[in-house]
Amino acid sequence: MVPPVPVIELAEKLGAKIKKEAFVGKGDVSGMLFRDGSHAIIGVNANHARTRQRFTIAHEIGHLLLHEGKEVHLDRNFAIRVILRDSTSSDASRKEEIEANRFAAELLMPFDMLIEDIEKNPIDVEDQSAIKHLAKKYAVSSQAMTFRVLNLVNDI
Repeated sequence: MVPPVPVIELAEKLGAKIKKEAFVGKGDVSGMLFRDGSHAIIGVNANHARTRQRFTIAHEIGHLLLHEGKEVHLDRNFAIRVILRDSTSSDASRKEEIEANRFAAELLMPFDMLIEDIEKNPIDVEDQSAIKHLAKKYAVSSQAMTFRVLNLVNDI
């Protein structure tokens, strides 16, 4: 496989449907995962940049595979499991959010692929043009790529 990783296709292969909608009045909400038994829907804020949408989908796939979710009762006879990706998700303050963020980073910027790219063309994490080049190749934000490269340095 070569970057960028096809996250929408992966989500669909896992049985999740992707719904992109403008989250009116909820600018800080990037996405959400709805679960009802064996059905899953990943909601993505259509107002956000494509790179953020891809990270959100990868993040929600992480929740889908790693976490059971929480029940939210919409009315007396209907309950679904929902996990929202919002500003607290970005803070990575909760264990589940940290895990989903790590999962998303590894899914979108796989260790082996990224190490191979960095070995071919060593980069300085402060070299924004090199970071932007890698970010574009992997279809992620420069910020996500910077965090990933910094974390890789700590892992090797």
